[in-house]
Amino acid sequence: MHAMQYEITLPADYDMGIIRRRVASRGHLLDDWEGLGFKTYLMRERGVHGSPVNQYAPFYLWNSVAGMSAFLWGGPFQGIVDDFGRPSVRQWSGAVHAEGRDAHSPARIAVRRRQRVPDDGLLADFMAETARETERLAAEDGAVLAAAAVDTNRWELIHFSLWGNDTPKADGDMYEVLHMSEPGRDRLPG
Repeated sequence: MHAMQYEITLPADYDMGIIRRRVASRGHLLDDWEGLGFKTYLMRERGVHGSPVNQYAPFYLWNSVAGMSAFLWGGPFQGIVDDFGRPSVRQWSGAVHAEGRDAHSPARIAVRRRQRVPDDGLLADFMAETARETERLAAEDGAVLAAAAVDTNRWELIHFSLWGNDTPKADGDMYEVLHMSEPGRDRLPG
């Protein structure tokens, strides 16, 4: 399992309707992409849910690196590059994924929280606690799913969760979910 996200920060006066229309017309292109667990088409709008910026920031959880590579090196990612320039793409090794209490509800809100992996203590203990936290989030009312992944270059952990309501029980940056492609979600490891 592999997590990936890029963020395209847009001007403060940008018409976010452009992003909504883009996702409405192109979001289906990954609905059957080989190797993709899921892609959430995420947007932050300045002044909404505490966001200081307008931003388009899709988040992916891949079942295979081959699927991710096909997407980046000749797939639909070229459309992002053509329209917005080539963004920096963050990647994390997937640690844990848990389907939520409301797994069959459509996702409305996503929450992403970054956390530094502590320098002291056993990594195994930290990751066991991460797995427990992911399971706890997934068990909350309204949770569609929860996942965690680690960037071992920066030693940064991200907690990612999707919610079927507007009141997530998680802390972090909140995003509106515009669409979700999930061709391999049922094959993501726990």
